Amino acid sequence: MSKRRLGPCITFFPQPTTLVASRAADGRVNVMTASWVGLVSKTPPTLGVSLHHGRLTYAQITASGSFTVNLVPVPLAVAADYCGLVSGRDQDKAAVAGLTLVPADLVAAPLVAEAPLNVECRLAGEVELGDYRLLLGEIVQIHALEKAFRADGTLDAAILNPLVYLGGIREYWSLGERKGVAYKDGKALLR
Repeated sequence: MSKRRLGPCITFFPQPTTLVASRAADGRVNVMTASWVGLVSKTPPTLGVSLHHGRLTYAQITASGSFTVNLVPVPLAVAADYCGLVSGRDQDKAAVAGLTLVPADLVAAPLVAEAPLNVECRLAGEVELGDYRLLLGEIVQIHALEKAFRADGTLDAAILNPLVYLGGIREYWSLGERKGVAYKDGKALLR
């Protein structure tokens, strides 16, 4: 199989599309699109969010010590893309995008009501990576859409309908269909 060498870059790695919400001391809220988000620890449950140090969201998170990460479903693709194109310093992005902000349980930053999954985080640490900062958020609460649960209590990804971003090619995709069950299917190869 022939492959092209691309060198060090950030191309094509599928990433969840999320809206990161933060609140300033004066109460002003900002919502920004972020795809450089992922789980980094199970104990304690921790998310990593990578943001440019010049972003309003970065300033609000480091000042307040908290934020929320809200999973973007496919129908919110246009709203999410908009929230990644403009600065919250200039306008109320949530209002323009038609997003409903509701109070979180444990942090100052709001939740995006239209997101099927919301994660409340307290800032636990920060790692400097060039112009970016990897913010580590300890997960203190998760809200999941009730109708997304199957009878056995597991979440149905089809109901969550997450929007996936492919950075190198700058495209949004839906997940498609399930192709396997983690921690089970590979057991067929165990001897």
